[in-house]
Amino acid sequence: MRIIGGAWRSRLIRFADVPDLRPTSDRVRETLFNWLGQDLTGWSCLDLFAGSGALGFEALSRGAARVVMVEKDREACRALRESAVRLGAKGLTIECGDALEFVARASERFDVIFLDPPFRRGVAREIWARLPACLADSGLVYLESDARFAASHPFVVIKHGRAGNVHYHLIGRSEQ
Repeated sequence: MRIIGGAWRSRLIRFADVPDLRPTSDRVRETLFNWLGQDLTGWSCLDLFAGSGALGFEALSRGAARVVMVEKDREACRALRESAVRLGAKGLTIECGDALEFVARASERFDVIFLDPPFRRGVAREIWARLPACLADSGLVYLESDARFAASHPFVVIKHGRAGNVHYHLIGRSEQ
């Protein structure tokens, strides 16, 4: 898979052949980073269910100061580390563990949280309950799912798109 923008534009990342790993397509990543803006200089990002790392590496390529990737599968973690070395990634932390456990103990607040869980698992309600504590006040959540997502307080869907079987959403805090 290739990185589509920023300093590492056109560089390739390799990922493990792991069941349920669905790298975010070029088209969807292009839309997402148009929504976020092309320059993420200084941003702090959390890539839960990192898988291929496409979203986190794309954010680093576009200037993010810090990216934390959380991935449970050991082979996928190994591939993430190898890609990080090949790219010379700075500001990257790779956590090989469970996303819910990470969010439960996280004390850092992020400007954007990427959520791209295996579709068959969905996103646990416990993660949604804990996200406000991990999200900066003006932070955003990006979610990929197999169906349109209906956000509930304290979140609201800002933008939604669809590519084939993938629904993708940009979610922010509601005004209330």
